[in-house]
Amino acid sequence: MSTRTLPLNDQLYQYLHAVSLREPPAFQKCRAATAELPLGSMQIAPEQGQFLHLQLRLLGARKGVEIGSFTGYSALWLASALPPGGCLIACEQNEEWAAWARRHWEDAGVMDRVELRLGKAADTLAELLDNGSAHTLDFAFIDADKGSYDLYYEQALKLLRPGGLIAIDNVLWSGKVALHSHDDPDTQAIRALNQKLHNDPRVDLSLVPIGDGLTLCRKRTLTPA
Repeated sequence: MSTRTLPLNDQLYQYLHAVSLREPPAFQKCRAATAELPLGSMQIAPEQGQFLHLQLRLLGARKGVEIGSFTGYSALWLASALPPGGCLIACEQNEEWAAWARRHWEDAGVMDRVELRLGKAADTLAELLDNGSAHTLDFAFIDADKGSYDLYYEQALKLLRPGGLIAIDNVLWSGKVALHSHDDPDTQAIRALNQKLHNDPRVDLSLVPIGDGLTLCRKRTLTPA
């Protein structure tokens, strides 16, 4: 028995997939194609996608936002968790990646639940707030430029209904956040946000050591956000 999270060697990781992962063929296709790209490592792990999918099902989510869609893999898991008529607002600035994502969403049959917004995510979130969407979204998934994480978090918190969920990726940053020898801007930004979240009374909090670290924030009922 262990009182702390087990390290996952290759053998145990493969076992985890063998007994838990239920990845549809279209999702596997997207993941395999993305892995061949120079920046393929930006893709979330499949068990992380399935974990997020389950969280949205438990939440009864109908509408949310993804900040940073890349080639569409994470959105496959998020959008497929939504019921008919549900909507995932997918924010992506890179037109080439967005074109990849659109093909994968169509292939998986979830395009009817995805609303792609090309451009800067901060601008899209600001537009949603200006158009009366504050306190209406069920969830937000943040996986984009690290220097803007704090801004995205604040915008997402305003968009979320009480009881809604924010999931933030890469919060362990390959372990660099715990090493004082790493002080680059991205590491500093994630480290500062992690500390801020730990002390933020507006949310319930859990940092889950899955993938590159995933923080879950539940918006509390009584919050000024």
